[in-house]
Amino acid sequence: MTGEGATETRRLLAALRELPGVLREDLWTTAVDPLPPLRPRWIARLPHVLVVLFAVVAFITEGASLSAHQLGAPDMDTGLLLIGAACVALVVGTVRPAAAWWAVTFTVVIGAWVTESKMPPDTVFPLVMTTEYGHAIGSTNPVFPWTFPALAVHAAVLFLLALRVRPRSAVAALAISVLLGQLCVAFGSPGRNSDVGKAIVVLGAAVVLGTAMRGRRVARGQLLVQAGLTAEERGRRTLLEERSRIARELHDVVAHHMSVISIQAQVTPHLVKDPPQELLDNAAGIRRNAVEALNELRRVLGVLRSEESPAEDAPQPTLDRLDELVRNVRAAGLTVTAVTHGEPRPLSPGVELTAYRIVQEALSNAMRHAPGAPVLVGVTYHPNNLTVWVANTAPDRPAPPSSGAGHGLLGMRERTSMLGGGLTAGPTPDGGYEVTAFLPTRPTPEDTP
Repeated sequence: MTGEGATETRRLLAALRELPGVLREDLWTTAVDPLPPLRPRWIARLPHVLVVLFAVVAFITEGASLSAHQLGAPDMDTGLLLIGAACVALVVGTVRPAAAWWAVTFTVVIGAWVTESKMPPDTVFPLVMTTEYGHAIGSTNPVFPWTFPALAVHAAVLFLLALRVRPRSAVAALAISVLLGQLCVAFGSPGRNSDVGKAIVVLGAAVVLGTAMRGRRVARGQLLVQAGLTAEERGRRTLLEERSRIARELHDVVAHHMSVISIQAQVTPHLVKDPPQELLDNAAGIRRNAVEALNELRRVLGVLRSEESPAEDAPQPTLDRLDELVRNVRAAGLTVTAVTHGEPRPLSPGVELTAYRIVQEALSNAMRHAPGAPVLVGVTYHPNNLTVWVANTAPDRPAPPSSGAGHGLLGMRERTSMLGGGLTAGPTPDGGYEVTAFLPTRPTPEDTP
């Protein structure tokens, strides 16, 4: 036996060992298992209404058939009681399908025993009501031990069961129902219509339909779960990409300062006539540490920076290039107004870069999600912080569908939180959108040596 054949055999044996437990869990229970809810919510109760109507029609049809056969009062009451119990079980099947199936199956057995003892083998039941002249329309023999309404109710209960249990349990329930029907035929009179094959077709079709609908619902649920996991993974990947981008940009900022420190340490001894040895040693140590730190930064950059992105090697932008950014956006068709409040002053490279990137990302979002809307860009210099805001009005046309997940607000929040600032973003009363960032421009106590 090949390896694949042995594996399939082991799987089959494992499935057979698990089968009794599966059947006991799915069929030998009275646990509540309601019907899956429908969407939209206004039709959520439609299946329950249809089941109740089906049960009422089956009960009326069975009553009409018994009345047309002109049974005695005791037999008439017994038949109505049995079909009534089956119809009640059908309604209960919307909540407890396993218990409803057992109840209907037992009513079939009891009905077969009552029919065997009370009715002759060649009994004919009309399919519908009799005419005004007493002639039955469509008279035929029912498939023993079911009557036509009882067979329909049994099939409906099996359908409700197959909607909720695993396919192997639904097939087992079908096999038990057919087996009990065959036993009733085996112990019944020879003249009965024992063509159980017709009943198997009806009951089997109900099980196949219910199993198919359950499989479709399970597949849809798994697809939704997978979609949620994919969205979560996409968000995590976006976060990592933005953090990597921030790290690359900060590398350029820090590397510049480390290079300046190294050069100043190298030049310092030449600014002093006859410098003492301690000064030479300290300057050499400062330069050596700066060069080592710069080399480490370059190694980190080699991991973070992709060879396919040579543009990342360009100098990082600051607020001095904000006018250039606004001109480029205007050239793309966006109406932008830029205002500055307070006295502009040089800021730390991290704050300058963060403010520029926030304005850049907010303008990109406005172009993407608010086509045709005017945009206002503002920068306010405070003594201890910098405020940047970008606001747009309501768009004058629907936005085109967005492809993929961008960095957007995620990157803005990462940048502001890195500097100890804060960011607010949300819709405005006029239907537009506004992004406001508060960036501290003085070092925090933790940053002070």
